[in-house]
Amino acid sequence: MSELEEAWAAALSEAEQRARLAGRKELADYLSLKNSNDLLRKAGVEWLIESFTVAAGKANRAGASIQIAHTEGHRFRTGTSTMVGHLVTLTNGVRTLFVEAGWPRVPRDGIVHGGGLASANIRHMGIRSKSEELLLAKTHTGAPGWKSLTKNRTHLHESDIHRHISILLDTPH
Repeated sequence: MSELEEAWAAALSEAEQRARLAGRKELADYLSLKNSNDLLRKAGVEWLIESFTVAAGKANRAGASIQIAHTEGHRFRTGTSTMVGHLVTLTNGVRTLFVEAGWPRVPRDGIVHGGGLASANIRHMGIRSKSEELLLAKTHTGAPGWKSLTKNRTHLHESDIHRHISILLDTPH
């Protein structure tokens, strides 16, 4: 977590506490929900980015030569909204796989469409049919989970991540 994110979380927590002490239950409940959702967003985005990074590293240890680049504060569009988060770029020769994930940070960024907590894209440069749009939502257990908006799949699994790495490596999957 960056210093700014830590300061923001502390400020939200303090505001929630002040609202509770002032008897402003609705405001305190809203701030509590925002804090909770931000933690779910952060965990979901970190899992996605880390999973692709680990899978690429595993492929490299098995002989691949994937170059890995990380970008924080990455901004990308989904529909009419702007998401802010992370980008991992995986390059293997002429093939490139972009994994971007985030959520709107300020009102002008818009909203996460579909009632989700965050949005993500898995983009295979030049192979649009293999790309995916994802939505982070709470599962029935309350934990965050990624679901595909473009593939017939309700949850993204580690096997799906390995399939995307196989496409990057141009190996049968």
